Amino acid sequence: MVNGLLAQLVEQVTLNHRVVGSIPTQPTSVMVHLEKVMNYHLARRNLEFISDTLKTVMKRLLGLTRYAVVIPALASILGALLLMAQGSFAMVLAVIDSIESQYGLKETIVEVLTAIDAILLGTVLLVIGYGLYELFIDTDIDVPMWLRVEDLDDLKSKLIGVVVAIIAVVFVGVFVDSNRADDVIAYGVGAGALVAGLALFAFATGKAGKKSREKI
Repeated sequence: MVNGLLAQLVEQVTLNHRVVGSIPTQPTSVMVHLEKVMNYHLARRNLEFISDTLKTVMKRLLGLTRYAVVIPALASILGALLLMAQGSFAMVLAVIDSIESQYGLKETIVEVLTAIDAILLGTVLLVIGYGLYELFIDTDIDVPMWLRVEDLDDLKSKLIGVVVAIIAVVFVGVFVDSNRADDVIAYGVGAGALVAGLALFAFATGKAGKKSREKI
């Protein structure tokens, strides 16, 4: 029996050349072990190949999802153009009405500030549209330096600046409107609290962003 197993092992090692005394139907323990090792490494290579393929596919899919930002970016830009056009048209009408109907100073200021409010809100939407496109799609678009966005903190700081300007315009409009004199204190307190909150938020996020850049 031992001689038969030894002959079979010689036969299998020598590429299945028949050896006298071998037992072809009975595999040796060494060959069984080698087969298990080979199957293990083959299965491991297959798993690694599948894992690498899934990683590559997921990277490409996640990379393509960033182009979904194109839709809200274009929507923001279109909304900005609409508001700016309406604000400019309202400004022209305010000038015409002031000349034709001899509006007083306060009424003219209210109309002008209303038009400016629409233009500034359009500016906010424009900053959002440009910022989203720069953050997710392309950082090399031709925009002024103050509109360049390198990270989310830059976008937030630019939006805060424009929002503060809008709040100031709205408050001045309420302040000069004689029909809303009773609301001046309420608007003033609300606007002051909102501006203070935005300033604190900008200071906190700017400080945190500066620390993270220094670590990098």
